Amino acid sequence: MNEADRGGVSKEYDDGLTVSELIGIEKVRTPEYVSVSVNDEFVKSEALGGTILRDNDVVEFLYFMGGGE
Repeated sequence: MNEADRGGVSKEYDDGLTVSELIGIEKVRTPEYVSVSVNDEFVKSEALGGTILRDNDVVEFLYFMGGGE
């Protein structure tokens, strides 16, 4: 089991979990619009399936908002 911090909450996940799998487990809304950082480093969308989380990683899901005048 690995422990990862997700949004300030520490959770345990299976070893070998990828960022893409985590997005599914956490039921991220509109995953096609989410940016992911692991330990303050952005993960490119094409690398989500190959990025394996390690013990004590800090993962953040970020949504960028547009708008204004």
